Amino acid sequence: KLAESTRSEYKRVFKFWEEKYGTCPYVALEDKAFRRDVLKWHDQFSADKPREADNRVTILARVLSWAAKDGPINVNVLDGFDRAYQGDRSEMIWLPEHVDAFMAVAGPEMQLALVLALHTGQRQGDLLRLAWGNYDGTRISLRQGKSRRGELQGRQMNIRCTMALKRTLDGLQKRSTLILTTKTGRAFQKRYFAQLWEETCKEAGITDLHFHDIRGTTVTMLFQAGCNLAEIVSVTGHSLRRTQDILQKYLPRTSPM
Repeated sequence: KLAESTRSEYKRVFKFWEEKYGTCPYVALEDKAFRRDVLKWHDQFSADKPREADNRVTILARVLSWAAKDGPINVNVLDGFDRAYQGDRSEMIWLPEHVDAFMAVAGPEMQLALVLALHTGQRQGDLLRLAWGNYDGTRISLRQGKSRRGELQGRQMNIRCTMALKRTLDGLQKRSTLILTTKTGRAFQKRYFAQLWEETCKEAGITDLHFHDIRGTTVTMLFQAGCNLAEIVSVTGHSLRRTQDILQKYLPRTSPM
């Protein structure tokens, strides 16, 4: 049931652990010495890449969790470990100066991606799948994919386009059934899109913002445009509680907006 991108990521990490511990007998996987060895690697690797270190150990722990519950071992010795990365992006938001800097250097494809993200509040994966059939000239209808904590799963959205978004979409040449495509009209692969996005951010001098930070920006923009919480939720798909949390954290930074 996992997304293709998630399965691909798991395979990448499985390959790493297989090369490191693939010959371990089951009894070794149940030994605390195995846990100490994994965590020693984690501590060393996390000095440079804390998120990647956490990610690899988390995926290995999921394998052992299954093996302890329904597989050949009796205990998951990696059940619980101290993570190296403590991310708090509550203050991260795209301000007007970030948008202007990005648009000034971005190619047409990345410009469109930013406009779609800002004016719909949708996740990158949903925007990459967005088809012209989802747009009726006034509204965008879509079923959201994978959710994050505090957000609703698979919700059907019916988003009324802002004037700016409608002008953008109506002025585009349709090169594919998809709205957001490469220069040659092909569907974006996730890694290729991420590469172009990162290159554009770097050229614009944006080093501390991610694509998913735009969702919080959309919430604040809608609120300052006069939308109430229920109206914001109907656009972005956040839960009411998550929307309130975003506004409490982000609004102090967006008074110029």
